[in-house]
Amino acid sequence: MIDAVLESLRSNFAWPLWLAALPLPWLVRRFWPTASTAAPALRVPYGDRISAIGGQIGRARSRSPGVLPWLAWALLCIAAARPQQLGDLVQPPQAARDLMLAVDLSGSMDERDMELGGRVVTRTTAAKAVIADFLERRSGDRVGLIVFGRRAYALTPLTRDLDTVREQLDGTVTGLAGNETAIGDAIGLATKRLQSQPAEQRVLILLTDGLNTAGALDPEKAAEMAHDAKVRIHTIAFGGYGAGLSVFGIPIRRASSDLITDEDGLKRISARTGGRSFVARDVDQLAGIYSEIDRLEPVKRPGQRLRPRIERYPWPLGLALLCALLVLWQRRETLR
Repeated sequence: MIDAVLESLRSNFAWPLWLAALPLPWLVRRFWPTASTAAPALRVPYGDRISAIGGQIGRARSRSPGVLPWLAWALLCIAAARPQQLGDLVQPPQAARDLMLAVDLSGSMDERDMELGGRVVTRTTAAKAVIADFLERRSGDRVGLIVFGRRAYALTPLTRDLDTVREQLDGTVTGLAGNETAIGDAIGLATKRLQSQPAEQRVLILLTDGLNTAGALDPEKAAEMAHDAKVRIHTIAFGGYGAGLSVFGIPIRRASSDLITDEDGLKRISARTGGRSFVARDVDQLAGIYSEIDRLEPVKRPGQRLRPRIERYPWPLGLALLCALLVLWQRRETLR
């Protein structure tokens, strides 16, 4: 029986021990020593009449304080115990992934071999457009942004503020991090940022158009570090067709040799970490790859169903204040 009562208190009050203070005023009134009646300091002929009047006033003041002060104290104790009510069942979504996006901004990304909206644009411009669309579908995830060239830099930490990530990405320019390509350093930096996050949620999406030509860390060594930290890497080899020869003014486009040469290395990086390797020759293929990654790395899954606790302490607190105001008003009327 006692266990059931205690369980009920714990389920309905956040701090039920405050209810133990309910009898405190009664205990003080019952056991606190009262002052002894002092002998009269001055005797006057009309002392009996003054004593009679004083006795009436004393009896009036010694009467029970009434119900309101006790009620106010009880309501204060209940408010201090923080009464709570269980709300309706809800099933919040769970963010499934912490994503780091690593975008190559080396000099070769300035090559204009992409078509976007009917006009020819640079690889950087095309990548920005596709990644911005990808971020629109990642609501609920935490996403960070790394750019790399000769060195790798973290522009944004992992955050759910995807608008900021898009703004930072939109503000980047080719050559911002140098004109060479440090793929290994980008993987190492992303691994460092992700390894403190929950396992099975660490994902790096790396987009590059060339070979590793700079940096202190070898890409395959970096992939080994990522594997040990349980970071899954999806690589995207991105590039259209380099400027080639022309016949009668008509350009003959050829595949970029750097991109073809580096595909095997990117495949090894992805395979070592359990990710996928992709090749995109144009904007449509790149958009399709990010859609495929969207499918491989789901944004949300249903979370555990729960009933939120709704705080109800303002009600007894407000009633206690009302009772206190009524007591003050009664005292004022009595003294008139």
